[in-house]
Amino acid sequence: MLLRDAPTTEATIKIDATPAAVWDLITDITLPARYSPELQSVQWLDGATEVAVGARFQGNNQNPHIGEWSTTSRIVEVEPQRRLVWQIEGDPAAEPPATWGFEIDEATGGVILRQWARLGPGPSGLSMAIATMPDKEARILERRLGEHRAAMELNLEGIREILEGGGA
Repeated sequence: MLLRDAPTTEATIKIDATPAAVWDLITDITLPARYSPELQSVQWLDGATEVAVGARFQGNNQNPHIGEWSTTSRIVEVEPQRRLVWQIEGDPAAEPPATWGFEIDEATGGVILRQWARLGPGPSGLSMAIATMPDKEARILERRLGEHRAAMELNLEGIREILEGGGA
């Protein structure tokens, strides 16, 4: 596994809800910070207040192995009640360091909600770790993808709890 190949991970969950109800939650960019062990807070940038292609937001993160950092993301795809995709901004001359998304598919008795993340192919903080330990690139990526997948599973469970269990 190599960063240049843009490895991806995902989590899925079935939710007894309408696509519109799920969409309302996944377009609240602050919601994942309620469930993520890493994402601490999110705020809109440049006067944006809602999901739209080109809108930007900042995520503030903390990880005991990495420290604290912020990222700026730009929404690159919006298909209401179906798909939302954003990219972490990095070097403007390079591919994005990461791309994240949600997808909603109608299913019998509700929807299937999928959250996914693709690392790279552009440079990121992972690039520095890989540069210092190139022989461990696959292990570094596998660990990071596992952290992302675990956080996505918590996020999806939180969304299901809100919609099915009446949580707020």
